[in-house]
Amino acid sequence: MALHELCRDPESQIGQSPTLYYDDSTKTYLLQSWKVTDFERLLPIAVPEHETVVEFPARLLPLFPDGSVGDIRCVCHREDGVERGKGAPGV
Repeated sequence: MALHELCRDPESQIGQSPTLYYDDSTKTYLLQSWKVTDFERLLPIAVPEHETVVEFPARLLPLFPDGSVGDIRCVCHREDGVERGKGAPGV
């Protein structure tokens, strides 16, 4: 299994989330973000025991891959000038 960092919240500190990853062995995405623990907010959502709910800022959504033609590339330019997320190789 190889996880590939695709994009990170441009306003987060280095080493913190939210961050979107791609797992090339399962062909799935993983979103590291803030766990929602507020019971009132979770009431309208039926969350099975084996799942959780995370939230992320709207500013991250435009950085997500568009999913067209299997392209999972996503590039995030941070304010510190460090480019994150080159996309998963070979996909």
